[in-house]
Amino acid sequence: MSDALSATVAVVIVNYRTPSLTIDCLRTLVPERERLPGLRAIVVENASGDDSYAVLAEAIRREGWDWAELLTATKNNGFAAGNNVALRTLASTSVDYIWLLNPDTLLEPGAAVSLAEFLNARPHVGIAGSHLLNIDGSFQTSAYRFPSAVADFENWVRLGFVSKALEYFRVSMKQSEVPHRADWVSGASLMLRREVLDAIGLMDEGFFLYFEETEYCQRARMTGWDIWHVPDSRVTHIAGQSTGITGDHTAPKRRPKYWFDSRSRYFEKCNGRTRAMLADAAFLTAFSLWKLQRAIRRKPDPDPPHFWGDFARYSLRRWT
Repeated sequence: MSDALSATVAVVIVNYRTPSLTIDCLRTLVPERERLPGLRAIVVENASGDDSYAVLAEAIRREGWDWAELLTATKNNGFAAGNNVALRTLASTSVDYIWLLNPDTLLEPGAAVSLAEFLNARPHVGIAGSHLLNIDGSFQTSAYRFPSAVADFENWVRLGFVSKALEYFRVSMKQSEVPHRADWVSGASLMLRREVLDAIGLMDEGFFLYFEETEYCQRARMTGWDIWHVPDSRVTHIAGQSTGITGDHTAPKRRPKYWFDSRSRYFEKCNGRTRAMLADAAFLTAFSLWKLQRAIRRKPDPDPPHFWGDFARYSLRRWT
């Protein structure tokens, strides 16, 4: 057995009112354990306030999944805090790799082994992310550059010649069939080396939801770890099931306050107050230009309701 196949891997799944999806995800881990017997799972029931704990406990008992452990959070303090419930227990163990996995994911064969083998062969890589797929098999973006004011302007102005000129700054990286470096990878399927947890600690619980994996990867990069995207590890991701905010087959919903809080926290923590203000200005300028061209060209509105107004009000309150 290779070193990678003998590695110990702790899968962390945070459940919030999605017990059936979590159980489906656990089922796709079963064949992975045949190739990676050192794989086990920790499911954190993140104070859903429904029957999630009972449903999950019964499924684990019924299926005989003695490799799965169920923990509970006393309060729903967000995704980062939910992951930290498990990370705290793992801090005192000798596990080799920790795999953060969304409950709304289904593993393609070999997804776990591909990440473990990749990390095992490259000691300088601290975090590796999977290639995410939609239900129809099309690719989701899962490798990224760090956000910036320039990237915000490129993303929201939606003008082809601007996007072409600023392509180098675009947050979403082009999909590739070969492994490549990234600034950060999606937290829907992110495997980190145990030493990364030792070096940078827990996730920042100041993020309720969104941007927490971006900031975590940035901390890892700042301490010298490389971040890579591994296309051989394929994971289907049914986006937006816990929040209803994102998802390919749903109408956009109004962004909640925690999205704006997380965005501002990321920019101010990682780039400083001045650059955070510049990022807000870049967004508001770009989105205004987009609204103008959409009106002139009579394009449909693909954005969340009241997005510009909500952003402007939030930004004004934060910086004044």
